[in-house]
Amino acid sequence: MNDRAALDLLVSQGPLTRTQIGELTGLSKPTASQLLARLEAAGLVRTTGNVTGRPGPSAQLYEIDPGAAHVAALAVDQLGITAAVADITGHVLGEERVDTDAVGEDVPNRTARLVAGAVDGALAKAGLTRERLHGAVIGTPGALDPQTGRLRYAPHLPGWHSRALKEELAEVLGTPITIENDVNLAAVAEQYDGAAQDYDDFVLVWADEGVGAAIVLGGHLLRGATGGAGEIGYMPLPGAPLARGGDRSAAQPDAGGGFQRLVGSPSVIELAREYGAPDVHTVKEALERGDVREEVARRLATGLAAVVAVVDPRLVVLSGEVPQAGGEALRTLVEEEFTGLALPRPTLRLSDIDGNPILIGALRTALADARDAVFDTTG
Repeated sequence: MNDRAALDLLVSQGPLTRTQIGELTGLSKPTASQLLARLEAAGLVRTTGNVTGRPGPSAQLYEIDPGAAHVAALAVDQLGITAAVADITGHVLGEERVDTDAVGEDVPNRTARLVAGAVDGALAKAGLTRERLHGAVIGTPGALDPQTGRLRYAPHLPGWHSRALKEELAEVLGTPITIENDVNLAAVAEQYDGAAQDYDDFVLVWADEGVGAAIVLGGHLLRGATGGAGEIGYMPLPGAPLARGGDRSAAQPDAGGGFQRLVGSPSVIELAREYGAPDVHTVKEALERGDVREEVARRLATGLAAVVAVVDPRLVVLSGEVPQAGGEALRTLVEEEFTGLALPRPTLRLSDIDGNPILIGALRTALADARDAVFDTTG
């Protein structure tokens, strides 16, 4: 327990002296000294210079040894895979993007090859090999069904629906693999680095090419019996066709309905054209029109009201291309519409993550898993 407390302090606060570690953990100087000697011998910490500029002898600084472990984080979308490799401190050492057309559709084990290409590219930029990885987390649309092991709710990702997908990818990379819903990972990023810090009960609503939500209650992600908690893109709403077709993992994306057909990126662009702007080709252009922005806000608020009526979160975070393109003007309109629709009134915020929230959430998850394993000194 003392070892882990010291290691967590060094991760969160950076280099510390023996005295500072003792003061922050409540350990005596001899105990802190023994602890640091033990962690240094285990290859988990190292000295990194001295504290200068104050009376008395200079004190040595200790930090986490970055080479103690490395992890890979990946974000998957329809167009490709982005991979990042980081050391145990969270410092990103290399990043690589591989497009889906980099491997032909008829090539055996195409998905595994794409993943391996992205990871190997990031490792090469980091100057590392696969053997240095302690784990990897992959963020994908949809979710793995814990009963069948198959990816559900992701009809637009051909090649990702194998029952043995985790095992296939782990064999290729030679390291344990976690496959996680991309919106859940975006929520992890918000918890660590974004708008949901200090909130244990919140919902992140993702409105992009696809639409989904991550529900966090009591600080924990709600997953559901089949991993489908938060798949609000299929939620029936007035004005949208019903999402039909049974198993969504096998359905065609264009056959869907529900909330996604109201506020997904393609629907926002289509709405602008219906309103007389045939030359609009991006969500940002569409939401620059006041009439489109107002209608999208109304649609978002209607869907949010249904979620809030069931979950009653303290906070709702809006993320994805549509909220980011609409900005504060769209958020304000949603809040105004929302006030009249739902009895509970949670705080409504835009995501303020700098970078790819799915990749950041995957990295945070991978680091937490690696630290639990590597920082365990009881063995």
